[in-house]
Amino acid sequence: MSVSYVEREQANAETNDFYDKAEDRFEMLLNIFKVFGHTPELGEVFTNTVMAILKDGELDWVTKELLILKATHRNECQYCVVQHETLSKRLGISNDKINDIGDDRYRSSSHFTEAEKALLDLTVQIGVDANRLPKELWDRLHEHYSEPQIVEAVFTITQYIAISKFGDALGVELEPVFSGAEPILRV
Repeated sequence: MSVSYVEREQANAETNDFYDKAEDRFEMLLNIFKVFGHTPELGEVFTNTVMAILKDGELDWVTKELLILKATHRNECQYCVVQHETLSKRLGISNDKINDIGDDRYRSSSHFTEAEKALLDLTVQIGVDANRLPKELWDRLHEHYSEPQIVEAVFTITQYIAISKFGDALGVELEPVFSGAEPILRV
């Protein structure tokens, strides 16, 4: 841990107001929110962004969870992976499908549609070099998705790359409720 968590009893009124909203939305006060206790205004932006992503939109939530798992696993954020595996299972994503997100297994997995494979390839390419997305990948994306869906996919991917880097840079640790969780995807 490189910065402290701001616990409720240490928090000022603005931070406790942010905590109330975050806890209401996420059913618990996650450690990542406690680091935002130092900057509750940014915490509000973070929470609102995450909540805009974690629901059906141009893409369904399940598809976005696949992108989140791929992005955070590639960025070696065990904190994110454990939380989003738990959420993915609640949304009905099978353990086998979660397992096949790792490495390049998704490319030959029968658990993924060609459309999902295109989005996972997009996730990988953005992580490697967002400036050089091949025409072939763009063609596959446009074959399966509308432009609003592609924009939402890229937003989801890039936000969760940033979230994984943010949490890891600050040493955010898993909450006790996740202790003993055996992740399928390991970093």
